[in-house]
Amino acid sequence: MSSDEPPPQDPGHGPGPDPAPATAKGKGKAKRPKRTGWRRLIPTWRMVLGTLIGFIVLCCGLFALGYALVDIPPANSAATAQSNVYLYANGAQIARDGDVNRENVQLAQIPKPVQHAVLAAEDRDFYSESAIDPKAMLRAAWNTLRGKGKQSGSTITQQYVKNYYLGQEQTVSRKVKEFFISIKLDREASKDEILTGYLNTSYFGRNAYGIQAAAQAYYGVDVDDLTTAQGAYLAALLNAPSAYDVVAHPENRSSAEARWNYVLDGMVKQKWLSASDRQNMTFPTPKEAKGAAGMSGQRGYIVQAVKDYITSNKILDEDTLASGGYRITTTLQKKKQDAFAEAVDDQLMSQLDTSARDVDKNVRAGGAAIDPATGKVVAMYGGIDYTKQYVNNATRRDYQVGSTFKPFVFTSAVENASTTQDGRVITPNTLYDGTDQRPVQGWDGGTYAPENEDGVSYGNITVRTATDKSVNSVYAQMAVDVGPAKVKRTAVDLGLPETTPDLTASPSIALGPATASVLDMTEAYATLANHGRHGTYTILASVTKDGEKIELPEQDTQRAVSREAADTTTSILQSVVDSGTGTAAQAAGRPAAGKTGTAEEDTAAWFAGYTPDLATVVSVMGQDPQTGAHTSLYGAAGLPRVNGGGFPAQIWAQFTRKALSGTPANDFDLTLEDGAEEPVAPTVTTPAVPSAPASEEPSASDEPSGEPTGEPASPTEESPQSPDVPQTEDPGQDQDQPDEGGDGVLNDLTSASNPRSTRAAVR
Repeated sequence: MSSDEPPPQDPGHGPGPDPAPATAKGKGKAKRPKRTGWRRLIPTWRMVLGTLIGFIVLCCGLFALGYALVDIPPANSAATAQSNVYLYANGAQIARDGDVNRENVQLAQIPKPVQHAVLAAEDRDFYSESAIDPKAMLRAAWNTLRGKGKQSGSTITQQYVKNYYLGQEQTVSRKVKEFFISIKLDREASKDEILTGYLNTSYFGRNAYGIQAAAQAYYGVDVDDLTTAQGAYLAALLNAPSAYDVVAHPENRSSAEARWNYVLDGMVKQKWLSASDRQNMTFPTPKEAKGAAGMSGQRGYIVQAVKDYITSNKILDEDTLASGGYRITTTLQKKKQDAFAEAVDDQLMSQLDTSARDVDKNVRAGGAAIDPATGKVVAMYGGIDYTKQYVNNATRRDYQVGSTFKPFVFTSAVENASTTQDGRVITPNTLYDGTDQRPVQGWDGGTYAPENEDGVSYGNITVRTATDKSVNSVYAQMAVDVGPAKVKRTAVDLGLPETTPDLTASPSIALGPATASVLDMTEAYATLANHGRHGTYTILASVTKDGEKIELPEQDTQRAVSREAADTTTSILQSVVDSGTGTAAQAAGRPAAGKTGTAEEDTAAWFAGYTPDLATVVSVMGQDPQTGAHTSLYGAAGLPRVNGGGFPAQIWAQFTRKALSGTPANDFDLTLEDGAEEPVAPTVTTPAVPSAPASEEPSASDEPSGEPTGEPASPTEESPQSPDVPQTEDPGQDQDQPDEGGDGVLNDLTSASNPRSTRAAVR
């Protein structure tokens, strides 16, 4: 054996030597060990890079394919807008809209400040950016997914493409086409051409398409005469055309002004407007609108109410609806609709003489009727004529509801099993002190001493009588006994919007400073008529386009308050009609419940009532036809005062009689709270002054006048000492008269430094 050879190995003894790594040239590298366990789930950098490159190549391919396949189409039919058809519940036609109000103008005719206002509102980087803004699109998509509402994220170019070349439908295919057409258009047309097209096709509300039509519709001028402030308002409208129309929706003025300020501030930021010029600008209130001739009478009010319902419930957006082609069947019944207009003409309009009395020119009326069992609006009265009075008096939210709110306070008392300050359960027969300007007890927010109408003191009266006579001092105290926040919650549960202006949790809530609409109040009273079950109102039966049904919100009926709370309220409201301020409603010839109300300074008078089958609210309002300002109804129709028990109750009675003619006059089927038919006596306590006899009544001078401490008041402060104290009759009123006995309210006093305000407000 050569000495160079290794010794032989014994196959049975020990392992052989470890193989040496192959390092010699030509031998190759060692294999990487295979990954095991959880490491097998993690992609390698080669896999990540390959996937990314593949995705980029795929996107580029799809982009190239889309760019090649999608051409710029001719203008769509929506550029000349189709008609929408509005129908009664029985299929009879109410109206047809869609006569397009558009007049194209050149960009040179539009003042530069107006152009800049639009850019500040919609797309401040229009001249420097590309046709699409991926960052804005991703942000909009993210906000939509987070539930912040649908966000467009579209540039002006994309909006113009949607308006002029495509349609308003919210589909993926439309968005894809919009994307590619926008890119192509940006390469083939100048920015000025695109902006001109956008300004001539955008919808501004009031059936105005394009900036020239909008200038005429809102300010009665041609576009080249628009001021910067006016141009900023029109630019603000692009975001929400109808909602920001402060004439049609005065309750939205604050949000419209906020958007207007946003536009002007944007112009300053972009250096299109000086800060000094911006500072000197005031909000340019648009003129009163005039409806199209085809919308005369009640037709225009109905169409506008239906449009508002469709857009506010997000059934269709405003641009989509404006593109037309929809067949819209409402829940309105022609017989009842005609009966409403006839009742207003007979009971109110025929009594006015505008040539003899200027105040008669200011008289307006609004009304609505809902079927309590279904929540369907069956009739609506918006005004004398949509072409003469543009604002819908049935849906506006800018007049105080007055004492028509008081029933909600009592409903809340029963619902929450509330008690007086001295522990007595509140029922229709609970005794309260109805002394005029009596400070409420148990409220720690400052002194509040509401005034009864005409300063009448009623002494010790039951809740039922206080409701009949609409006594403010009683109901303000009841609101504190229940808790103003609970009262507000009950009102919202019954049907008032949570956002109702001036619906605040304070003692004055009982007297109705809130400015709910006639339709809002009808919905709430319909809940009472339906034994406490609330069904959100609807004015739509169906919406179709090209035979396809559009999905409508589901009508969900839920219990708002207990049956006992609703029905016991009905029982005291029956008394208002039988012997209180609403006796004129007896002319309906049916069992009825209702409540009168009057706004501050008599700017509005209300009657809200119902039978078992129909809930209806009527309001008569005062408004200057030139300025739009609220005006008093004093002297209207030659009367010293217009109260809810007058014209509103009379209109209600005639309408209800006619609307329900040919149907049975059903009685109310009521389930009352325990003790509702039994007298509730105040607690008798030892008098605070030992020398005073126990049966002595407190005199007016004994009433507390300072700021309440928040502690429960003593029985002598809160209520009469004995149930045997005789009820004080109203010395200044005949119960047979329609005038309300005590519809009045004072503003809340939040500081003891102003302990006693005497300004009467809502009644």
